[in-house]
Amino acid sequence: MPLQKDDPKSVGGYKLVGRLGSGGMGVVYRGRARSGREVAVKVVHAQYAENPVFRARFRQEIEAVRKVSGAFTAPVLDADPEAVRPWMATQYVPGPSLAALIRDQGPLRGTALRRLALGLVEALREIHRAGVVHRDLKPANVLMAEDGPRVIDFGISRAAENHHTLTETGQMIGTPPFMSPEQLTDARSVGPASDVFSVGALLVYTSTGRGPFDADSPYLTAYRVVHNAPVLDGVPELLCPLLERCLAKDPADRPGLDELARELVTALPETDTDDEATVASRGDERARVSTRPAAAAAPGPPASGERHSRARRLWATAGTATALALGLTGYLLLGPGLGEDDSRTGADTTGSTPSRWTTVPAGWKPWQTTVHATAAQGVKQGHGIAEGGSMDGPVCDVHEGAVYCAGDGALPVRLDALTGRARWRADVLPPGTGNGAYRFSVLGITDDAMLVEQTYDPHQGDDVKVTVAALDTGTGKRLWQRTVNADAVRPYVSDGLVIVPDDGGRSVTARSARTGTGRWTAPLPAGQYCAPADPGDNPYLRCGPDKVPSKETVLLRLDPSDGSARRLTVPVDETLLGVSEGRLVLLEPTEDEEDEASAGLRLLDPDTGKDRAVRFAAPLEGNATLSGGTVWFATSSGQVTAVSVGTGERLWQTRTSLEQPSGITHDRRARAVYLSSASGRVAALDTRKGTPLWETLPRARRVTNQGWQRSEVLLHEGALVVATTDGDVFTLDPAHPGRKPVPG
Repeated sequence: MPLQKDDPKSVGGYKLVGRLGSGGMGVVYRGRARSGREVAVKVVHAQYAENPVFRARFRQEIEAVRKVSGAFTAPVLDADPEAVRPWMATQYVPGPSLAALIRDQGPLRGTALRRLALGLVEALREIHRAGVVHRDLKPANVLMAEDGPRVIDFGISRAAENHHTLTETGQMIGTPPFMSPEQLTDARSVGPASDVFSVGALLVYTSTGRGPFDADSPYLTAYRVVHNAPVLDGVPELLCPLLERCLAKDPADRPGLDELARELVTALPETDTDDEATVASRGDERARVSTRPAAAAAPGPPASGERHSRARRLWATAGTATALALGLTGYLLLGPGLGEDDSRTGADTTGSTPSRWTTVPAGWKPWQTTVHATAAQGVKQGHGIAEGGSMDGPVCDVHEGAVYCAGDGALPVRLDALTGRARWRADVLPPGTGNGAYRFSVLGITDDAMLVEQTYDPHQGDDVKVTVAALDTGTGKRLWQRTVNADAVRPYVSDGLVIVPDDGGRSVTARSARTGTGRWTAPLPAGQYCAPADPGDNPYLRCGPDKVPSKETVLLRLDPSDGSARRLTVPVDETLLGVSEGRLVLLEPTEDEEDEASAGLRLLDPDTGKDRAVRFAAPLEGNATLSGGTVWFATSSGQVTAVSVGTGERLWQTRTSLEQPSGITHDRRARAVYLSSASGRVAALDTRKGTPLWETLPRARRVTNQGWQRSEVLLHEGALVVATTDGDVFTLDPAHPGRKPVPG
């Protein structure tokens, strides 16, 4: 990274040529000696230089690293701990950190894992031989040089013979996912065995991409380190017993470094794979190749016989929990300061594990408004213009920095995704009358046009009019409009075109979203009513007799390029959830017609007509959503169940406290799923295990409609947009869901 304007040009006679990273304690620069030799120069932050604890820590780091010399550490070349801004120059190590390597290339296997593991043991042997305990061995502190790993950052190490440590001030020092239990409960008892524990945790992370005690809260992570058995799913089978010993709670039960080296040679035999990193399978594929049983689902309430023993265990751990809270306060509030220093020696900045949350857009703040807020252009006020005919709330869509909403009695409106301000609001058709009941649906946003379906009922029964209109996304002005015969098919958007029924209702025409120009026309099945069956891209139409009972229905797909049709016949009681790996996923009900549960899935190849039944172990209820090879069921009581599309296996089941939640929104980047309630409560769950990540308090200003179909969570870059059934729209940062929103 280039130098910033406030960075020094030189330190201690070393010319600074760029930044390598920044941590809680200081900045690491890439420097050059007069001889041309490249070095990494670590400079303490100015605000910490006068702090005696930080200065002592820096002095301790210099003393510790100078004691250690070996092929797997970065030696100190020069230092001045007494300077106004203390600094230290070490050997520059070209290469990424282990954390960056795993993030970019995936877990290591074969020879690459063997080389790393044995290199770490050699590094620790040199460190311990110098009478030093590292105390913060984590992926961010391991650099991957071409000739082997380098262990860096001794900022929180101490000499093994020194019993008076900085940790006695009450500050917990370390990184919870890779800390030993004794670091969390009694820092004064920490010895070389603590680093062995950290090696075990680091090798689990290296071979799977996740730590053995991972949780999204540092408090929960620390609790698992102290009390829970490690999760070793996906670790090579021969390596598991050894890592279980390394991760033993009692330091005496862990192997010494010599024994660890011998057993690593056996557990990780040399292979023909000489790649720097052999990438392990990820996501759903990783679960299929796991060599150990999957982690158990979230536990339910304890049986009556277990409650008393569990209560005793909780009392026994109360003292530990207090110690964890006191120590982790420093970690949480100080961030990467005393608790974690992410400075690098010759690597770019990467945390011990990549954050699941994407950074929110620049200039964004959490906001809250309603679909009826005063607009800058068009119809100013949203209330009182269009009366609603039913109780459906607004539907919103996020597109290129804006939120577009419309619904029952809610005129089409554009909200700024950064601020929540209403940019414009479109008028009704006919404009400005305010008579009758209006219902609006967002068909889609494409080609700088918002496509809207408007249903107008003048309270005369049979004189309902349906209009499709295109609104300019910049101004809200109407580009074109067309009254359609919706008795035969509902309009929809597909591949940038809007598909609308013709006047007679026997065919549909694909029209340009921007101009309304016709592209092609295709016939519809005679005497049948059609509606989009799949809300995804290029949706199928589900067609069947409008009033005559039938056992079968037709799935009709119109090619967006020319309107050519493909037809599939399916049972009328099956629901199309979407497409997974080229196959249609249909939800099959139970045999009991009065039962609303689902018995399984049917996977149908649309090209060959071949299908395969996938049965659930037990019937499942709830609103079903398909995404990423998983079907998510959300029941009205707030229970969420994840089921594998390929096997029907229940992956996990978690109960939330949300009332009548929405369908699931899957955030692949964050490895999370979200759901919301009519009251504006939002919950996030981990996709892999269903672990609750967080739940928010209600955000809706009023709740009159308890239906769940219209409450939804939308993704906008790193932020979430939530629209409730009564017209509230708000955003939140999933990394900080409790932040109070500002008025839009």
